[in-house]
Amino acid sequence: MELPEAGEIRRAVQLALAEDLGSGDVTTRATVPETATATALMRAREPLVVAGLTLVEAAFRELSAAVQTDRVARDGQRAAAGATLLRVSGPAWAILGAERVALNFVQRLSGVATLTARYVAAVQGTRVRILDTRKTTPGWRHWEKYAVTCGGGVNHRFGLYDQVLIKDNHLAALREESPNPIAAAVRRARASCPQLPVEVEADTLAQVEQAVAAGADKILLDNMPADQLRAAVRLVAGRAQTEASGGVTLATVRALAETGVDFISVGALTHSAPAVDIGLDFEVG
Repeated sequence: MELPEAGEIRRAVQLALAEDLGSGDVTTRATVPETATATALMRAREPLVVAGLTLVEAAFRELSAAVQTDRVARDGQRAAAGATLLRVSGPAWAILGAERVALNFVQRLSGVATLTARYVAAVQGTRVRILDTRKTTPGWRHWEKYAVTCGGGVNHRFGLYDQVLIKDNHLAALREESPNPIAAAVRRARASCPQLPVEVEADTLAQVEQAVAAGADKILLDNMPADQLRAAVRLVAGRAQTEASGGVTLATVRALAETGVDFISVGALTHSAPAVDIGLDFEVG
């Protein structure tokens, strides 16, 4: 996923700055001359995968067009502890005023990218691709899904509008349908949204059979142990793509990948990724 257009980036930055600055940065106004200039270095304080530098630059420039930024790293790049990511120079008021917002963006998004990269590395050598989910921070979905791609992951559907995903609650609502809820749901989805891929969530091998028979493009194998996943992959036999999902961790993802599924979706990439440690330090002397 690409970053959104400049207008959307600016709106996100403006909202974050308004929340932080309020009526103004009282500490900086009280202590630092308005004419002061400075240079600061943004550095990784732990090994990480970079994501979000465009938002960082936008935050500083929103407070002053005189701020200059020089990227030393790029999004998607691995950075060692101590590595410089960005140099910022210009009015000290602007750098101090935007510092926390800039760090919030880059720490959070680099955290998502870094965790994603760990999952991707854990399944290296298998056919599996790591997917994200819709379990994102409200208002941050575009940024977090972008960060997943920086870490080598693949985006699942962006929202409820760009892919059909028939889940257990949909099927429960269709429990009286004939010949079975899955067949009825897929048939209706094809008629209503012929341009969209159709995925069906299956909790059992019987539902996997029904999804294949109904012509689903992808089958989400929900909370299945490894032996059941292998049986499901054999049953599907290439007639649909398969996605393992549910409670996936770094400790379990390799075993799931070795069952032969095509994708593994991991909600933790976005709902549980810890922010990484990145600092902004003024150069002195």
